[in-house]
Amino acid sequence: MVKSSGRERYNKLKIILISIAIALSIGIGVFVGDAGIILPVGAIALAILVGIELYFIKKPNAIIWVLLCFIFTFMILTREIGGGPFGIMQEGIMILGCLTLIFSPDEQNWKTLNNDLCLLMLTWLIISVLEIANPAGASVQGWLQEIRAAALYPFLVVVIGFLVLKRNRDLNVFLGLIIGFSLLAAFNGMKQLYIGLSPGEQRFIDEGGYVTHILFGRLRVFSFYSDAGQFGASQAHIGLIALVLSLGPFKMWKRVLLFIASLILLYGMLISGTRGAIFALIVGVFVALVLSKKFKVMIIGGLIACSFLFVLKYTYIGNSNYEIYRLRTAFDPKEASFNVRITNQQILREYLSTRPLGGGLGVIGVWGLEYNKDKFLSTIAPDSYWVKVWAMYGIVGFVIWFGIMMYILGKCCGIVWNIKDERLKIKMIALTSGFAGILICSYGNEVINTAPSSYIVYISWVLVFLGPKIDEELRKKVNIPLVQD
Repeated sequence: MVKSSGRERYNKLKIILISIAIALSIGIGVFVGDAGIILPVGAIALAILVGIELYFIKKPNAIIWVLLCFIFTFMILTREIGGGPFGIMQEGIMILGCLTLIFSPDEQNWKTLNNDLCLLMLTWLIISVLEIANPAGASVQGWLQEIRAAALYPFLVVVIGFLVLKRNRDLNVFLGLIIGFSLLAAFNGMKQLYIGLSPGEQRFIDEGGYVTHILFGRLRVFSFYSDAGQFGASQAHIGLIALVLSLGPFKMWKRVLLFIASLILLYGMLISGTRGAIFALIVGVFVALVLSKKFKVMIIGGLIACSFLFVLKYTYIGNSNYEIYRLRTAFDPKEASFNVRITNQQILREYLSTRPLGGGLGVIGVWGLEYNKDKFLSTIAPDSYWVKVWAMYGIVGFVIWFGIMMYILGKCCGIVWNIKDERLKIKMIALTSGFAGILICSYGNEVINTAPSSYIVYISWVLVFLGPKIDEELRKKVNIPLVQD
């Protein structure tokens, strides 16, 4: 009865959507002569959206896969085509996803949302909504722009993730997609460095990108990401995940391919010139070693990591290579940009000492410059998501946000610690250590709130929280008798 009812709903929805598409197409045909190319393009976009929605209804987990594919590539559309609201298409995909969950033929198990991760994301969303009344009086437009990445996206992605991601296969598809797209990004980065920039990439540099992406006549590679900082951190993040997976109990050819992938991605991190990305590796490797629960691995891995850091900090080995030289400056306390950041934080500390609720969402960073030019905070570059949260929400909001992050990290570690299936365990270790690395890396750059790293982190949370359920599913498969009565 449930399946029949589901099919009926699907057929009705399909008829409604197709009817709307036909009606709009006729209307567009009538007015196309006056409107030029805008309406035909709109018609094509509408047809694509209808097709995507019908696909989502049949395969709800495709919501996450389409979203991932889009957030990895939308900067290509923005730079090479331009003129369209490609950024807000993220919301479009998520809205379509929410419609899918309402009209899907398969009944959704809404009880899966009854967990502490969804509650925490809802709490942070409510706090962010209340920030519109912040007494500092920041612009409502700035608040509206900032709340999307700060609280709305994590809430929607986590909710959709819990409803559509259910099996070990979903975990494998997720890992395959993020490693695959990251490798494409690394190869495109190498193309930028050794062959040259595409027209859209060159336009990005010419229209102001050169200020932060051309240093001493050398390009900081950014691939098809928003900037070199995001590219480098993401490459380190996924490179770490691939490296951890290469040490897992998988077939040798898979381990070799994963290790090669990790080397390519770490090279991508290196040519980005993003020094802070190294801390994603340091912290991530430490967390992975601890969660492995293997004493010998911890000792050997710890010695290798310490040796690597010693070479970077106390020697000049590799200084003839610009990328290694720049990476080494991350450990120099006298480095100019590091001291500028420290100075900015001292200014913020004094200013925010009498403002425990901060200056409001959108008062600092990109949206601060656009919508809050009259506010003091808009004149200071945050250069860190931790600092940005502190400036927007104040010390009260920062403590809440940091507490939420620490709780999620601790809960993920606890879940991973108790996973029984060895293959699943190493995948969960990879995702948890990746999150830990990105969280710490966000102290130096805005990373955890920027695509694609933000979405990868949110989906990683969901999959790790689903770990016990997936672990039980795998154990049941192992225990199924070969001959059944």
